[in-house]
Amino acid sequence: MSIQDELKSAITAALPDVSCVVGWGAGPEPLRAAPLFIRGEADLEGFSAGFLSVNNPALYLPSLKGSKVGVVVKGCDARSVGQLAAETLIKREEVHVIGYPCRGVIDVDKVAAKLAGACETGEVAALREDGDDVLLNTPKGEVRLAKKDITADKCGRCAFPNAGNADVFVGERCAPVVTEDGYADIADFEARGLDELKAFWEQEMSRCIRCYACRNACPLCVCRDQCVAMSREPHWLSQGDGVRDKLFFQIIHAVHLSGRCTGCGECERACPLGIPVLKLKRALSRRVEKLFGYKAGGGDTPPLLTFLVEEPTIKERDWK
Repeated sequence: MSIQDELKSAITAALPDVSCVVGWGAGPEPLRAAPLFIRGEADLEGFSAGFLSVNNPALYLPSLKGSKVGVVVKGCDARSVGQLAAETLIKREEVHVIGYPCRGVIDVDKVAAKLAGACETGEVAALREDGDDVLLNTPKGEVRLAKKDITADKCGRCAFPNAGNADVFVGERCAPVVTEDGYADIADFEARGLDELKAFWEQEMSRCIRCYACRNACPLCVCRDQCVAMSREPHWLSQGDGVRDKLFFQIIHAVHLSGRCTGCGECERACPLGIPVLKLKRALSRRVEKLFGYKAGGGDTPPLLTFLVEEPTIKERDWK
């Protein structure tokens, strides 16, 4: 039995006890999957999970709080579920987690780079997985691409490919790509001086259109209806279109996720301008991990949501 069939069997078994199961289905074009809300066996016709399952379905769980729901997750998604439960933003007993092993997901921008000059990604008529490759039907014929060349960067530093804390796990567990995240992707970024960083972010934010796609795609950003970006009472942030206002919002967004971001990368993927906003979150995650020994997604309450008279790694009493 294929992993698709096993997942469908697990979803079918869960349906009598849940209002719906959140998974993936066909998207607006062959290279993109879309969230699928499965409420009956008829909906299973459109379900699929695999290389195109990029979206993080944990995003929808807080809005479904209060009813029993199911969710199909890969490793990074499962950590988002764990973080939501640790912060009591969802009730873990209300969520039936169906996990599977993930061997990476597609980066459509990398596909576009590979197809440069041949066709646009929107012209791809169909995608078919063939072992370690994908086959694309394009106006200029079939194109074969190696998965490793079009896999999302986050997958290259994944230490949790198997969905942890799942109620049902389907498939054979796979080995992690790395055993520990060394944050190599932000090493050069963090080595820059303050003036260089300021100039970098000012240039990046000059392209921002304040669409809030980064915020809306984040599974841990649950206060969208009361976001400081739109609050008028108190009026924390203006609706101005200047670089300063846009950078201020991104800094607030990143700080609100300090010690909470699981690195799923949905914020950066959702950005229509390709602004590397995940760098801000990962830089703060590294500092929280170093200072408090805490990594988001493990099930413990984040250190910035707790209080200790003295942190073990800080020892203020020893300061002179």
